Amino acid sequence: MKREETIRIEKLSIGYQGRHSVKTVAEGISDSIHSGELTCLLGENGAGKSTLLRTLSGFLPPISGEITILGKPLRSYSERELATVIGVVLTERTNLQNMTVTELVGMGRSPYTGFWGRLSAQDRRKVDEALSLVGIPSLRDRMVQTLSDGERQKVMIAKALAQETPIIFLDEPTAFLDYPSKVEVLNLLGRLSREMGKTIFLSTHDLELALRVADRVWLMTKQGTVQAGLPENLFIDPETGRFHFL
Repeated sequence: MKREETIRIEKLSIGYQGRHSVKTVAEGISDSIHSGELTCLLGENGAGKSTLLRTLSGFLPPISGEITILGKPLRSYSERELATVIGVVLTERTNLQNMTVTELVGMGRSPYTGFWGRLSAQDRRKVDEALSLVGIPSLRDRMVQTLSDGERQKVMIAKALAQETPIIFLDEPTAFLDYPSKVEVLNLLGRLSREMGKTIFLSTHDLELALRVADRVWLMTKQGTVQAGLPENLFIDPETGRFHFL
């Protein structure tokens, strides 16, 4: 499958704009992300990975610079248009009660269902397809609160797939998972990117797994820099997982 540029980032600075000051988290970010690739963003806690993902998703405005999505400036998208282009899976645990897996995945169809959110026969087929792609059709009638962390994360990925967006961002999708589940989820995302031509960009602390499954790796440091690939002088402490430069 031909890989095409779907996201271009030029001289991007990210952070938070207060009433009287601006806190810059990272600056000077320039790179591209492509379809059919799984790109993993690595970095310590506090380096700004979530801030970058939220900025690329349109949840936070950039301090400066340009983000282009599918050849169109991110700032020019309406909220509804963006919901058909980018699917987002955040790291927070879902605290939903009295909802089945099918109903939760069906919420991914909201950009297409109109004001009342009623699923058509086609919408229901898309939900079934998403459940099958993630390998969890047997969970369709389970209540969300009864799922394990690994099962719940797969459901959230299925919800993003049901949204039918060419781009999916995930913030620490393996954060609450045991090791076998981490491997399973990252392998799943790698397969989906390559087989479906999706652009999948995720943040993670799992360096070893990221290097095994990612097509590209970005490193974000607390010094406010982002670079594609890992520098030769990078050392990762095996006990703490912290990044150090030799």
